[in-house]
Amino acid sequence: LSVCSKLCYAIGGAPNQVAGSAAAFFLQIYLLDIAHITPFHASLVLFIGKASGAVTDPIAGFFISKSRWTRIGRLMPWMLACTPFTVVSYFFMWYLPPFVSGRAAWYMTFNCLFQALTTLFQVPYSALTMFLSTDQKDRDSATAYRMTMEVLGTLIGAALQGQIVASAHVSHHCTVNPPGNTTDSWHGTPSIPDPSDFLFHQAKVYMIAAGVIGGVYILGIVILFLGVKEKDDPYALSSDRAIPFWKGLALTVKHGPYVKLTASFLLISTAVQLEQSNFVLFCTQASDLRHHFQYLVITILVSAAVSVPFWQKILQRFGKKRAACGISWMIPFAVMLVTIPNLILAYLVAFVSGLSIAASLLLPWSMLPDVVDNFRLQNPHGKGQETIFYSSYVFFTKISAGIGLGISAAGLEFTGYKPGICRQSDGVILTLKILIGAVPGILIFMGLFILFFYPITEQSRKETKIALEELR
Repeated sequence: LSVCSKLCYAIGGAPNQVAGSAAAFFLQIYLLDIAHITPFHASLVLFIGKASGAVTDPIAGFFISKSRWTRIGRLMPWMLACTPFTVVSYFFMWYLPPFVSGRAAWYMTFNCLFQALTTLFQVPYSALTMFLSTDQKDRDSATAYRMTMEVLGTLIGAALQGQIVASAHVSHHCTVNPPGNTTDSWHGTPSIPDPSDFLFHQAKVYMIAAGVIGGVYILGIVILFLGVKEKDDPYALSSDRAIPFWKGLALTVKHGPYVKLTASFLLISTAVQLEQSNFVLFCTQASDLRHHFQYLVITILVSAAVSVPFWQKILQRFGKKRAACGISWMIPFAVMLVTIPNLILAYLVAFVSGLSIAASLLLPWSMLPDVVDNFRLQNPHGKGQETIFYSSYVFFTKISAGIGLGISAAGLEFTGYKPGICRQSDGVILTLKILIGAVPGILIFMGLFILFFYPITEQSRKETKIALEELR
């Protein structure tokens, strides 16, 4: 693979991360403090949105596995077709409608649409790794390029969103008492924000950010289409037939290495999602870091972006399972942040968290092709299972993250979170500390424990590679 091809492939996936990062860091606080929907309804929006994306994964895998080869490939048409609709749904996910009653339903609808459409892009895009090259080193290198660009995309998304919307969360608009307009979003009185209101400014800057990120989507898909050539299944014989979807799914969920890898990283990814979605809330509501949250977010993501090549070298030298231990680095620092909320310590925590997040992003996508190769060696006369592996992996991780985010927002509702006030109750502050410190640490520890039993080693990877080359 040429550097240009790997770079174009990597850039193509960045817009999903740009949008996903903006949503991960800011959607919860937007729903609570700008849209003024209750924490319970916010938890429904977050959970049902993730669940809709998760449900779409096996559906997307089913239809993509049935797709025929076209002049531009089997996976590329899906990515091209869904991008315009993704941009539209993303914009309306950040639009403040001129009514209060039914706002939660509005955000739930467009969040579900956005999550489903990004799935229709992500499943063929991630499976495309298997159709770039037959060489493991090439695929690992392409994955490292992809992860570097996706972390940069995450950085760009958080930086763009953070800088554009920072004025919506400045401290001078806080009031000692909750604002009058905290009406339940399902049963409220219609209201249109006056242009002079601060709420109008908040809504406006969020829509500007959504428009900018929508433009990034268009640029990314153009570069992907022009710079990447999809290849047909390199191992398939002309007599081979695609494994039926449901049979392939049954074989997939029974495949030992895949089950262990998925179980491990669905716990780890849930921990990372909890950190992302509650970090801004923690900075603005549970510590004196209100004026630094956007810079702390950027520190996390810069650290993650620059450390991806470092992690690529580590996993090449010491193996992928050993490299996974780096994910645990964030645990002691996160605990220190919630117990000693010091500004210097906060930046140190942000830097170390970025290192751990980079490892958690790179490793599963680097290890999944090894699992697919292992499965292909055991099932040599079937083809088309790649999209099943990738779609079901994303399904499980999204369901897990959705449950985690839903419980997190519901916990804030239970402890009495109130939008628009400078000082939350002690119960809310304690909940945020637990969601930032204790819960992610437990989930990461459990995930790494499961990964200890993952059977694919560096030696077995080499043996699989030789066997597949003989088969080819």
